[in-house]
Amino acid sequence: MKDRLRDIALTHGCAGFGVTSAEEFPGVADTLRSREEAGLAGRKRFTYKNPEMAADVRVSFPWAASIAVVSWSYVQQSGSPGEAILGTGRIARFATEDHYAGLRAAAEAIRADLLEHGYQAEVLVDDDRLVDRAAAVRAGVAWWGKNTMALDPRHGPWLLLGSVVTDAVIEPDEPMQRNCGTCDACIPACPTGAIVAPGVLDASLCLAHWAQTAGSFPLELREAMGDRIYGCDDCLEACPPGRKLLATAEPGPGRIDLIELLAASDRYLLDRYAHFYLPRRRPRILRRNAVIALGNAYAGTRRPEVLGVLEDYLNHDDPQLRAHSAWAIGRIGGETVQALLEAHLDAEQVPETREEIEQALSGLR
Repeated sequence: MKDRLRDIALTHGCAGFGVTSAEEFPGVADTLRSREEAGLAGRKRFTYKNPEMAADVRVSFPWAASIAVVSWSYVQQSGSPGEAILGTGRIARFATEDHYAGLRAAAEAIRADLLEHGYQAEVLVDDDRLVDRAAAVRAGVAWWGKNTMALDPRHGPWLLLGSVVTDAVIEPDEPMQRNCGTCDACIPACPTGAIVAPGVLDASLCLAHWAQTAGSFPLELREAMGDRIYGCDDCLEACPPGRKLLATAEPGPGRIDLIELLAASDRYLLDRYAHFYLPRRRPRILRRNAVIALGNAYAGTRRPEVLGVLEDYLNHDDPQLRAHSAWAIGRIGGETVQALLEAHLDAEQVPETREEIEQALSGLR
């Protein structure tokens, strides 16, 4: 059975396949709880919402006996965004398109085969009911890297993970006898120091976390956001096992025009970026990120055409977008900026937005 399932995975283009038991992952729930208590979980929470469930699939599927794990390498399809181009924003490689589609198709094919042979089976892909990296490590598909990612020798960290939970009793694979050794290249590569110890991420400092999190983007992290719109690849790019594969990637679709994004309709953004995780399916988070990237890209340039775009957002119905636009306008500068912000400060009624405008003005004086 395992050979048949492996053939299905590889035929569908998976990078790896392995099997582990459905038994609880020892220590995982305790780790999730302790990190949340330490303030490292961030605001999205995901598997932190229910550590017991995420560490034991039998909480959700009492009949589970085995977990078939598949991995998917995406970097050759996603390409490379290349060097920064003024006025463009960068999308992390995992999100240039729905790279999970191939992984899901493979996992669904495995599930279909198990169902056909009389077993129960459920697919878990990017699902809060399982810490997928723990399953991948125990199934021998990957090891747990110091950057918190799942790595394998050929693809490094450029992997997506999926699992199929089943009541079929399948002989488990042995965990991979690999680790990062003395390498810690990912730790200093993080632009905000979010990898606070080997294998420990402080999500409250992680740019990729904040790029998907609703609300005000932390003021102290906005400059570090640079030209990013969604995700951050810095710790992955620094990982030696993945560099050889990364070097083969051709220029890809990872750059988008910031002004065009800001001018696009909500419907267009939701359709074009349907595979993005957007809280409540509202594109305001993309607009917020693009405003930050625009402020970073044109800082100190005093470009009137860019100021015109941001002034439109300073008049936006959304007070959060008005606030971030004030920050970006303050970054760009110019003779008219102070008067512009002062005029909007007089008219602004939302306290949080007023505070942002005042901070932007204080940076000009």
